Amino acid sequence: MGAMEYVCAVCGDVHTDLPDVGFAWPDHYFGVPEDEREARIAGTSDTCSIDEHRFVRGVILIPIKNVGLSFGLGVWVSLKPENFDTYVANLDSSDIGPFFGWLSNTIPFYDEETQLMKTRVHFQGDGQRPLIELAPCEHRLYLDYRDGITLEGAFEYVHSIQE
Repeated sequence: MGAMEYVCAVCGDVHTDLPDVGFAWPDHYFGVPEDEREARIAGTSDTCSIDEHRFVRGVILIPIKNVGLSFGLGVWVSLKPENFDTYVANLDSSDIGPFFGWLSNTIPFYDEETQLMKTRVHFQGDGQRPLIELAPCEHRLYLDYRDGITLEGAFEYVHSIQE
């Protein structure tokens, strides 16, 4: 599919693509004093160990209503150490999991806390980040995930992060 152009109802600019929003680290990272990070944190763009905690980066796909696209949230999810080790040993495999995990980022465009929402991590293999499935609940993030959002709503989220 070629690039589509949208006039953004939020900023009035023409966008050709809806950018995904991603978090560089799980929120736990920022709780470690800067002078201790090198000793206590081991991480890549896909995995992170902080003391006894283990995290993987994945994507929550929120459907965009009436457009056939998804808005991606690149988030971190905590895993049990043995499940984390299984993932690291099988990075290119889709034959592992899914594994239970806790969402480990505060997503600022939701009023209610998103950290520690229940998830299932589905591994895709082939160099793709895992897909994050949210457990059913009444949180607005889950409702967006289940029901979708408008394109304008997705741009509102993107712009709220960029401001």
